[in-house]
Amino acid sequence: MTDSLKTPDGKDFRFSPLMVLRDLPLPLLEPFDPFPEGDLAGLKVLVKITGKCTTDTISAAGPWLKYKGHLPNISTNTLNTAVNAETGEVNAAYDLDGSKHTIPELGQLWKERNQPWLVVAEHNYGEGSAREHAALQPRYLGARIVLVKSFARIHETNLKKQGVVPLTFENEADYDLIGAGDEVGTVGLYQMLQNGGNGEVSIVVKKKDSGEEVQIKTKHAVTKDQAGFILAGSALNLLSKQAAA
Repeated sequence: MTDSLKTPDGKDFRFSPLMVLRDLPLPLLEPFDPFPEGDLAGLKVLVKITGKCTTDTISAAGPWLKYKGHLPNISTNTLNTAVNAETGEVNAAYDLDGSKHTIPELGQLWKERNQPWLVVAEHNYGEGSAREHAALQPRYLGARIVLVKSFARIHETNLKKQGVVPLTFENEADYDLIGAGDEVGTVGLYQMLQNGGNGEVSIVVKKKDSGEEVQIKTKHAVTKDQAGFILAGSALNLLSKQAAA
């Protein structure tokens, strides 16, 4: 048994020890909260994203994959290559007091404050691989809605499995009516979920600076089964409940 090999030029190549996660205790995670009994209120826009936003943008691969089984750690890469639509910066988000943070840092701060949030983005959000962590990480940090111009189909499904509501703008130009820090409430969402995916949903946006309110119509593709996932808080919550019945 050896930890080295001879190279063609006669020198020793010595292996470096691999990083092992046995020294990094796995966290005890609680089930995601179920959907409240009523429409969502008091959500804040964490960040408004422009341009391509793939699953790799949402949950980077590469060296981060060593944390795949450690949700708090891997969540620190959430949206860390996304472009802020309002400033043009990569991985930058601003708290309500104007302080600057990385996107995952602000998500974690809001999680600690019990401040639920949403992301606003453009076309084909979540394109690329079927990486489930791209839905799991935002949910862990407190995302309840993702509002975009269009979704990649598999990622849209993965969001619903984690209890996140994917909505698209009925009128894509309404993307310009909402910004980071705005307060958001839903209209008709809870009734739609109770009706197994049947019904229209809109959001009411209260502008951060002016306090002006604007209503934005949205579209969704929630099925009866997916409505059950969202109401339970996640597909795993629902399956656990059914198994215990």
